[in-house]
Amino acid sequence: MNAPRDEQPGLSLLVHRPGEEPTLLHTGLASLEHGLAIGPDTTFNVGSVAKQITAHLILLAARDDLLRLDQRAADLLPRLKISDVTVADLVTHRSGIRDAESLLSLAGFRDLDHYTADDLRTLAYRQDQRAVPEGRFLYSNTNYLLLAEILETVHRTTLPDLARHRVFGPLGMHATHFKTDPRQVIPGAAFAYQATHHGWRHTEVPVTLPGPGTLWTTVGDLDRWLIHLLQRWQHPHQLPWQEAVDYEPSDHEPYLYGPGLYADARPGRDAVFHYGHEQGFSAAAHVEAPGLRVIALSNNAGLSADRVTAAILRNLHQQPTLAPKEALVRAAVVERTPGTTARTRSTLDDYSQHTELGTFTCDQAPGSLRLTCSDSVLHLWRRGTRDELTLTGPGVYAGNGYALTLSSSTNQVDCFTLDLDRAPGLAYIRQ
Repeated sequence: MNAPRDEQPGLSLLVHRPGEEPTLLHTGLASLEHGLAIGPDTTFNVGSVAKQITAHLILLAARDDLLRLDQRAADLLPRLKISDVTVADLVTHRSGIRDAESLLSLAGFRDLDHYTADDLRTLAYRQDQRAVPEGRFLYSNTNYLLLAEILETVHRTTLPDLARHRVFGPLGMHATHFKTDPRQVIPGAAFAYQATHHGWRHTEVPVTLPGPGTLWTTVGDLDRWLIHLLQRWQHPHQLPWQEAVDYEPSDHEPYLYGPGLYADARPGRDAVFHYGHEQGFSAAAHVEAPGLRVIALSNNAGLSADRVTAAILRNLHQQPTLAPKEALVRAAVVERTPGTTARTRSTLDDYSQHTELGTFTCDQAPGSLRLTCSDSVLHLWRRGTRDELTLTGPGVYAGNGYALTLSSSTNQVDCFTLDLDRAPGLAYIRQ
Protein backbone atom coordinates (compact mmCIF):
# COMPACT_ATOMS: atom_id res chain seq x y z
CA MET A 1 0.00 0.00 0.00
CA ASN A 2 1.41 3.38 -1.00
CA ALA A 3 -1.52 5.61 -0.08
CA PRO A 4 -0.65 8.86 1.68
CA ARG A 5 -0.68 8.49 5.45
CA ASP A 6 -3.64 10.83 5.88
CA GLU A 7 -5.66 8.51 3.58
CA GLN A 8 -4.93 5.38 5.63
CA PRO A 9 -6.32 4.14 8.94
CA GLY A 10 -4.18 5.52 11.72
CA LEU A 11 -3.79 6.47 15.36
CA SER A 12 -5.23 8.43 18.24
CA LEU A 13 -2.50 9.33 20.73
CA LEU A 14 -2.36 11.07 24.11
CA VAL A 15 0.43 12.07 26.47
CA HIS A 16 -0.50 13.59 29.82
CA ARG A 17 2.26 14.76 32.11
CA PRO A 18 1.24 15.55 35.71
CA GLY A 19 0.40 19.21 36.17
CA GLU A 20 0.11 19.84 32.43
CA GLU A 21 -2.69 19.79 29.91
CA PRO A 22 -2.91 16.58 27.85
CA THR A 23 -1.27 16.56 24.41
CA LEU A 24 -3.14 14.76 21.64
CA LEU A 25 -2.32 13.73 18.09
CA HIS A 26 -4.66 12.07 15.60
CA THR A 27 -3.54 10.64 12.28
CA GLY A 28 -5.35 8.89 9.45
CA LEU A 29 -8.98 8.00 8.84
CA ALA A 30 -11.62 6.41 11.05
CA SER A 31 -13.55 5.39 7.91
CA LEU A 32 -11.85 4.96 4.56
CA GLU A 33 -15.20 4.64 2.81
CA HIS A 34 -16.47 8.00 4.02
CA GLY A 35 -13.16 9.83 4.36
CA LEU A 36 -13.80 10.54 8.06
CA ALA A 37 -10.70 11.63 9.93
CA ILE A 38 -9.76 10.26 13.34
CA GLY A 39 -10.38 12.88 16.01
CA PRO A 40 -10.71 13.26 19.79
CA ASP A 41 -14.25 11.81 19.73
CA THR A 42 -13.37 8.72 17.68
CA THR A 43 -14.01 5.52 19.64
CA PHE A 44 -11.87 2.41 19.26
CA ASN A 45 -12.15 -1.20 20.34
CA VAL A 46 -9.41 -1.42 23.01
CA GLY A 47 -9.42 -5.20 23.43
CA SER A 48 -7.80 -6.50 26.60
CA VAL A 49 -7.40 -3.01 28.07
CA ALA A 50 -10.98 -3.75 29.22
CA LYS A 51 -9.72 -6.32 31.74
CA GLN A 52 -8.74 -3.66 34.28
CA ILE A 53 -12.31 -2.31 34.23
CA THR A 54 -13.74 -5.80 34.83
CA ALA A 55 -11.22 -6.45 37.60
CA HIS A 56 -12.09 -3.13 39.22
CA LEU A 57 -15.78 -4.06 39.27
CA ILE A 58 -14.90 -7.39 40.91
CA LEU A 59 -12.93 -5.57 43.61
CA LEU A 60 -15.87 -3.24 44.20
CA ALA A 61 -18.18 -6.26 44.53
CA ALA A 62 -15.80 -7.74 47.11
CA ARG A 63 -15.71 -4.44 49.01
CA ASP A 64 -19.52 -4.44 49.01
CA ASP A 65 -19.56 -8.03 50.41
CA LEU A 66 -21.25 -9.44 47.30
CA LEU A 67 -18.40 -11.95 46.96
CA ARG A 68 -14.98 -12.79 48.42
CA LEU A 69 -11.80 -12.87 46.40
CA ASP A 70 -10.75 -16.12 48.10
CA GLN A 71 -14.17 -17.64 47.43
CA ARG A 72 -14.46 -20.66 45.17
CA ALA A 73 -15.61 -19.47 41.77
CA ALA A 74 -17.78 -22.60 41.55
CA ASP A 75 -19.91 -21.21 44.40
CA LEU A 76 -20.98 -18.47 42.00
CA LEU A 77 -20.74 -20.51 38.79
CA PRO A 78 -22.40 -23.88 39.50
CA ARG A 79 -21.42 -25.30 36.10
CA LEU A 80 -17.68 -24.80 36.74
CA LYS A 81 -16.10 -28.24 37.28
CA ILE A 82 -12.66 -27.15 38.50
CA SER A 83 -13.70 -26.74 42.11
CA ASP A 84 -10.56 -25.24 43.68
CA VAL A 85 -10.37 -22.14 41.45
CA THR A 86 -10.99 -18.90 43.35
CA VAL A 87 -12.30 -15.57 42.15
CA ALA A 88 -8.80 -14.13 42.64
CA ASP A 89 -7.37 -16.93 40.45
CA LEU A 90 -9.62 -15.75 37.63
CA VAL A 91 -8.57 -12.13 38.13
CA THR A 92 -4.84 -12.94 38.03
CA HIS A 93 -4.93 -15.65 35.31
CA ARG A 94 -4.01 -18.41 37.75
CA SER A 95 -7.07 -20.59 37.28
CA GLY A 96 -5.44 -22.88 34.72
CA ILE A 97 -8.62 -22.68 32.62
CA ARG A 98 -7.79 -22.82 28.93
CA ASP A 99 -8.68 -19.98 26.59
CA ALA A 100 -12.02 -20.97 25.05
CA GLU A 101 -11.47 -19.06 21.79
CA SER A 102 -8.31 -21.08 21.24
CA LEU A 103 -10.33 -24.25 21.76
CA LEU A 104 -12.97 -23.02 19.34
CA SER A 105 -10.31 -22.56 16.68
CA LEU A 106 -9.70 -26.30 16.79
CA ALA A 107 -13.22 -26.83 15.47
CA GLY A 108 -12.25 -24.86 12.36
CA PHE A 109 -14.06 -21.61 13.13
CA ARG A 110 -13.05 -18.88 10.71
CA ASP A 111 -12.94 -15.10 11.02
CA LEU A 112 -16.52 -14.50 9.91
CA ASP A 113 -18.12 -17.33 11.88
CA HIS A 114 -20.41 -16.07 14.62
CA TYR A 115 -20.16 -17.28 18.21
CA THR A 116 -21.16 -15.79 21.55
CA ALA A 117 -19.84 -15.44 25.07
CA ASP A 118 -22.23 -18.20 26.09
CA ASP A 119 -20.68 -20.51 23.50
CA LEU A 120 -17.24 -19.90 25.00
CA ARG A 121 -18.43 -20.30 28.57
CA THR A 122 -19.87 -23.67 27.59
CA LEU A 123 -16.38 -24.71 26.48
CA ALA A 124 -14.99 -23.45 29.79
CA TYR A 125 -17.46 -25.62 31.68
CA ARG A 126 -16.32 -28.72 29.77
CA GLN A 127 -12.89 -28.41 31.39
CA ASP A 128 -12.54 -30.57 34.50
CA GLN A 129 -8.94 -29.93 35.51
CA ARG A 130 -6.33 -27.17 35.37
CA ALA A 131 -4.22 -27.07 32.21
CA VAL A 132 -1.18 -25.94 34.24
CA PRO A 133 -0.17 -26.56 37.88
CA GLU A 134 -2.00 -24.61 40.58
CA GLY A 135 -0.67 -21.08 40.95
CA ARG A 136 1.00 -20.93 37.53
CA PHE A 137 0.15 -18.03 35.20
CA LEU A 138 -1.82 -18.90 32.06
CA TYR A 139 -3.24 -15.88 30.25
CA SER A 140 -6.79 -16.78 29.22
CA ASN A 141 -9.64 -14.55 28.11
CA THR A 142 -11.98 -17.18 29.53
CA ASN A 143 -11.08 -16.04 33.04
CA TYR A 144 -12.60 -12.64 32.35
CA LEU A 145 -15.63 -14.08 30.58
CA LEU A 146 -16.33 -15.96 33.80
CA LEU A 147 -15.72 -12.83 35.88
CA ALA A 148 -18.29 -10.99 33.75
CA GLU A 149 -20.78 -13.77 34.45
CA ILE A 150 -20.02 -13.55 38.18
CA LEU A 151 -20.64 -9.80 38.14
CA GLU A 152 -23.96 -10.23 36.34
CA THR A 153 -24.94 -12.94 38.83
CA VAL A 154 -24.19 -11.05 42.03
CA HIS A 155 -25.53 -7.70 40.74
CA ARG A 156 -28.46 -9.15 38.76
CA THR A 157 -27.79 -6.78 35.89
CA THR A 158 -25.72 -6.73 32.71
CA LEU A 159 -22.04 -5.89 32.67
CA PRO A 160 -22.56 -2.84 30.38
CA ASP A 161 -25.19 -1.38 32.74
CA LEU A 162 -23.05 -2.10 35.79
CA ALA A 163 -19.96 -0.50 34.24
CA ARG A 164 -21.95 2.54 33.12
CA HIS A 165 -23.39 3.17 36.60
CA ARG A 166 -20.33 2.28 38.69
CA VAL A 167 -17.44 3.50 36.52
CA PHE A 168 -18.16 5.27 33.25
CA GLY A 169 -20.85 7.64 34.50
CA PRO A 170 -19.13 8.74 37.74
CA LEU A 171 -15.80 9.29 35.93
CA GLY A 172 -17.35 11.21 33.03
CA MET A 173 -16.44 8.51 30.51
CA HIS A 174 -19.55 9.20 28.45
CA ALA A 175 -18.09 7.91 25.16
CA THR A 176 -17.19 4.51 26.66
CA HIS A 177 -19.32 1.40 26.15
CA PHE A 178 -19.10 -2.36 26.43
CA LYS A 179 -20.46 -3.76 23.16
CA THR A 180 -22.67 -6.82 23.67
CA ASP A 181 -23.99 -7.45 20.16
CA PRO A 182 -22.10 -7.24 16.84
CA ARG A 183 -25.06 -5.31 15.41
CA GLN A 184 -24.92 -2.65 18.13
CA VAL A 185 -24.08 0.85 16.90
CA ILE A 186 -21.28 2.59 18.83
CA PRO A 187 -21.30 6.38 18.38
CA GLY A 188 -18.17 7.72 16.74
CA ALA A 189 -16.76 4.23 16.14
CA ALA A 190 -13.75 3.76 13.89
CA PHE A 191 -13.53 0.83 11.50
CA ALA A 192 -10.42 -1.35 11.57
CA TYR A 193 -8.50 -2.31 8.44
CA GLN A 194 -5.75 -4.60 7.21
CA ALA A 195 -3.57 -3.73 4.23
CA THR A 196 -3.50 -6.30 1.42
CA HIS A 197 -1.91 -6.43 -2.01
CA HIS A 198 -5.25 -5.33 -3.47
CA GLY A 199 -6.12 -2.52 -1.06
CA TRP A 200 -7.61 -2.34 2.39
CA ARG A 201 -10.04 -4.82 3.92
CA HIS A 202 -12.21 -4.69 7.03
CA THR A 203 -11.03 -6.83 9.95
CA GLU A 204 -14.02 -6.73 12.32
CA VAL A 205 -15.73 -10.08 12.96
CA PRO A 206 -19.26 -10.80 14.28
CA VAL A 207 -18.19 -11.52 17.86
CA THR A 208 -18.50 -9.47 21.06
CA LEU A 209 -17.08 -10.69 24.37
CA PRO A 210 -17.60 -8.04 27.08
CA GLY A 211 -15.41 -8.59 30.11
CA PRO A 212 -12.12 -9.64 28.53
CA GLY A 213 -12.62 -7.16 25.68
CA THR A 214 -15.21 -5.45 23.48
CA LEU A 215 -14.73 -2.11 25.23
CA TRP A 216 -15.08 0.95 22.97
CA THR A 217 -13.64 4.23 24.15
CA THR A 218 -11.63 7.36 23.29
CA VAL A 219 -8.18 8.50 24.38
CA GLY A 220 -9.79 11.21 26.52
CA ASP A 221 -12.05 8.75 28.34
CA LEU A 222 -9.15 6.35 28.91
CA ASP A 223 -7.18 9.24 30.40
CA ARG A 224 -10.02 9.82 32.87
CA TRP A 225 -9.79 6.17 33.85
CA LEU A 226 -6.00 6.39 34.34
CA ILE A 227 -6.48 9.43 36.58
CA HIS A 228 -8.80 7.29 38.70
CA LEU A 229 -6.20 4.52 38.68
CA LEU A 230 -3.57 6.96 39.93
CA GLN A 231 -5.82 7.92 42.81
CA ARG A 232 -5.78 4.26 43.87
CA TRP A 233 -1.98 4.33 43.70
CA GLN A 234 -1.55 6.14 47.00
CA HIS A 235 1.16 4.07 48.68
CA PRO A 236 4.61 4.59 47.09
CA HIS A 237 5.62 0.97 47.71
CA GLN A 238 2.33 -0.61 46.66
CA LEU A 239 0.82 -1.08 43.22
CA PRO A 240 -2.83 -0.16 42.50
CA TRP A 241 -5.22 -2.43 44.47
CA GLN A 242 -2.29 -4.50 45.74
CA GLU A 243 -3.87 -4.46 49.18
CA ALA A 244 -6.62 -6.65 47.71
CA VAL A 245 -4.87 -8.67 44.97
CA ASP A 246 -1.22 -9.68 44.85
CA TYR A 247 0.84 -9.00 41.73
CA GLU A 248 2.82 -12.09 40.73
CA PRO A 249 5.11 -13.12 37.84
CA SER A 250 3.39 -13.14 34.45
CA ASP A 251 4.06 -14.52 30.99
CA HIS A 252 6.26 -11.52 30.14
CA GLU A 253 9.35 -11.20 32.33
CA PRO A 254 10.12 -9.09 34.30
CA TYR A 255 6.53 -7.86 34.46
CA LEU A 256 4.05 -8.86 37.13
CA TYR A 257 0.29 -9.28 36.73
CA GLY A 258 -2.42 -8.20 39.16
CA PRO A 259 -6.04 -7.03 38.83
CA GLY A 260 -6.25 -6.76 35.04
CA LEU A 261 -2.91 -4.96 34.87
CA TYR A 262 0.67 -5.78 34.04
CA ALA A 263 3.16 -4.01 36.31
CA ASP A 264 6.80 -3.04 36.09
CA ALA A 265 7.82 -2.94 39.75
CA ARG A 266 11.57 -2.60 39.22
CA PRO A 267 13.14 0.25 41.22
CA GLY A 268 12.77 3.56 39.41
CA ARG A 269 10.30 2.22 36.85
CA ASP A 270 6.99 1.75 38.74
CA ALA A 271 4.40 1.56 35.97
CA VAL A 272 1.21 -0.36 35.27
CA PHE A 273 -0.18 -0.97 31.81
CA HIS A 274 -2.12 -3.24 29.50
CA TYR A 275 -2.22 -3.76 25.78
CA GLY A 276 -5.12 -4.92 23.65
CA HIS A 277 -5.33 -6.48 20.18
CA GLU A 278 -8.78 -7.29 18.88
CA GLN A 279 -10.18 -7.58 15.36
CA GLY A 280 -7.56 -5.36 13.74
CA PHE A 281 -7.64 -2.74 16.49
CA SER A 282 -4.83 -2.34 18.97
CA ALA A 283 -4.57 -0.27 22.14
CA ALA A 284 -2.15 0.58 24.92
CA ALA A 285 -2.78 2.37 28.22
CA HIS A 286 0.30 3.10 30.35
CA VAL A 287 0.59 5.03 33.61
CA GLU A 288 3.65 5.64 35.78
CA ALA A 289 3.73 6.24 39.52
CA PRO A 290 4.79 9.92 39.15
CA GLY A 291 1.68 10.47 37.01
CA LEU A 292 2.78 10.27 33.36
CA ARG A 293 0.06 8.73 31.18
CA VAL A 294 0.46 7.52 27.59
CA ILE A 295 -2.42 6.14 25.51
CA ALA A 296 -2.31 4.85 21.94
CA LEU A 297 -5.27 3.56 19.92
CA SER A 298 -4.97 2.18 16.37
CA ASN A 299 -7.44 1.04 13.71
CA ASN A 300 -4.65 -0.06 11.36
CA ALA A 301 -3.71 -3.72 11.84
CA GLY A 302 -0.20 -2.85 10.68
CA LEU A 303 0.30 -0.16 13.33
CA SER A 304 0.70 -1.78 16.75
CA ALA A 305 -0.30 0.52 19.61
CA ASP A 306 2.11 -1.09 22.06
CA ARG A 307 5.06 -0.43 19.74
CA VAL A 308 3.96 3.18 19.28
CA THR A 309 3.60 3.59 23.05
CA ALA A 310 7.07 2.15 23.62
CA ALA A 311 8.47 4.66 21.13
CA ILE A 312 6.71 7.57 22.88
CA LEU A 313 8.00 6.51 26.30
CA ARG A 314 11.50 6.01 24.95
CA ASN A 315 11.49 9.52 23.46
CA LEU A 316 10.19 11.09 26.67
CA HIS A 317 12.58 9.26 29.00
CA GLN A 318 15.68 9.69 26.87
CA GLN A 319 14.97 13.39 26.29
CA PRO A 320 13.17 14.78 29.38
CA THR A 321 12.96 18.26 27.85
CA LEU A 322 11.35 16.98 24.65
CA ALA A 323 7.92 18.50 24.03
CA PRO A 324 5.15 15.86 24.26
CA LYS A 325 3.87 16.88 20.83
CA GLU A 326 7.24 16.12 19.27
CA ALA A 327 7.35 12.74 21.03
CA LEU A 328 3.96 11.90 19.55
CA VAL A 329 4.91 13.02 16.06
CA ARG A 330 8.08 10.93 16.11
CA ALA A 331 6.25 7.82 17.33
CA ALA A 332 3.45 8.24 14.79
CA VAL A 333 5.83 7.52 11.91
CA VAL A 334 6.60 4.00 13.17
CA GLU A 335 6.67 1.64 10.20
CA ARG A 336 3.79 -0.77 9.81
CA THR A 337 4.43 -4.19 11.27
CA PRO A 338 5.28 -6.66 8.51
CA GLY A 339 2.52 -9.13 7.87
CA THR A 340 2.93 -12.78 8.81
CA THR A 341 2.55 -15.60 6.40
CA ALA A 342 -0.01 -18.18 7.44
CA ARG A 343 0.97 -21.83 7.29
CA THR A 344 -2.59 -22.94 6.59
CA ARG A 345 -3.00 -24.63 3.21
CA SER A 346 -6.13 -24.95 1.12
CA THR A 347 -7.93 -28.24 0.61
CA LEU A 348 -7.44 -27.70 -3.12
CA ASP A 349 -3.99 -29.29 -2.70
CA ASP A 350 -3.62 -32.80 -4.11
CA TYR A 351 -4.97 -34.93 -1.27
CA SER A 352 -4.27 -38.15 -3.16
CA GLN A 353 -0.62 -37.89 -2.07
CA HIS A 354 -1.55 -37.98 1.63
CA THR A 355 -1.52 -41.03 3.89
CA GLU A 356 -4.38 -40.97 6.40
CA LEU A 357 -3.18 -41.35 10.02
CA GLY A 358 -6.55 -41.06 11.72
CA THR A 359 -9.25 -38.81 13.15
CA PHE A 360 -8.83 -37.68 16.76
CA THR A 361 -10.99 -36.10 19.45
CA CYS A 362 -10.43 -34.45 22.84
CA ASP A 363 -12.99 -34.32 25.64
CA GLN A 364 -11.85 -30.78 26.53
CA ALA A 365 -12.31 -29.30 23.05
CA PRO A 366 -14.99 -29.29 20.34
CA GLY A 367 -14.86 -31.01 16.99
CA SER A 368 -12.32 -33.46 15.66
CA LEU A 369 -8.88 -33.21 14.04
CA ARG A 370 -7.27 -35.35 11.36
CA LEU A 371 -3.64 -36.18 10.74
CA THR A 372 -2.15 -37.09 7.40
CA CYS A 373 1.38 -37.59 6.15
CA SER A 374 2.79 -36.64 2.75
CA ASP A 375 6.43 -37.03 1.71
CA SER A 376 7.37 -37.51 5.40
CA VAL A 377 5.65 -34.21 6.27
CA LEU A 378 2.90 -34.25 8.91
CA HIS A 379 -0.33 -32.30 8.33
CA LEU A 380 -3.11 -31.41 10.76
CA TRP A 381 -6.62 -30.88 9.35
CA ARG A 382 -9.52 -28.99 10.86
CA ARG A 383 -12.78 -28.42 9.01
CA GLY A 384 -11.57 -28.02 5.47
CA THR A 385 -8.10 -26.58 5.94
CA ARG A 386 -4.77 -28.10 6.87
CA ASP A 387 -1.59 -26.94 8.58
CA GLU A 388 1.79 -28.19 7.46
CA LEU A 389 3.73 -29.05 10.61
CA THR A 390 7.45 -28.55 11.13
CA LEU A 391 9.51 -31.09 13.06
CA THR A 392 11.30 -29.25 15.89
CA GLY A 393 12.42 -32.14 18.10
CA PRO A 394 11.89 -35.86 18.71
CA GLY A 395 8.17 -36.35 18.20
CA VAL A 396 7.46 -32.60 18.49
CA TYR A 397 5.97 -30.60 15.61
CA ALA A 398 5.27 -26.87 15.37
CA GLY A 399 2.07 -25.50 13.84
CA ASN A 400 0.54 -22.05 13.57
CA GLY A 401 0.40 -21.04 17.27
CA TYR A 402 0.69 -24.52 18.72
CA ALA A 403 2.92 -27.55 19.23
CA LEU A 404 1.89 -31.16 18.58
CA THR A 405 3.67 -34.00 20.39
CA LEU A 406 3.41 -37.61 19.28
CA SER A 407 3.92 -40.47 21.72
CA SER A 408 4.87 -42.83 18.89
CA SER A 409 6.11 -42.77 15.32
CA THR A 410 3.96 -41.57 12.46
CA ASN A 411 3.57 -45.19 11.32
CA GLN A 412 0.85 -45.76 13.95
CA VAL A 413 -0.57 -42.71 15.73
CA ASP A 414 -3.05 -43.55 18.51
CA CYS A 415 -2.86 -40.26 20.40
CA PHE A 416 -1.08 -36.93 20.57
CA THR A 417 -0.91 -33.86 22.80
CA LEU A 418 -1.71 -30.41 21.47
CA ASP A 419 -0.30 -27.37 23.27
CA LEU A 420 -1.82 -24.09 22.12
CA ASP A 421 -0.33 -20.86 23.41
CA ARG A 422 -3.31 -20.24 25.71
CA ALA A 423 -4.73 -23.76 25.87
CA PRO A 424 -1.98 -26.29 26.66
CA GLY A 425 -2.19 -29.97 27.48
CA LEU A 426 -5.01 -31.12 25.17
CA ALA A 427 -4.93 -34.91 24.89
CA TYR A 428 -6.29 -36.20 21.56
CA ILE A 429 -7.19 -39.88 21.08
CA ARG A 430 -7.94 -41.73 17.87
CA GLN A 431 -11.66 -42.25 17.31
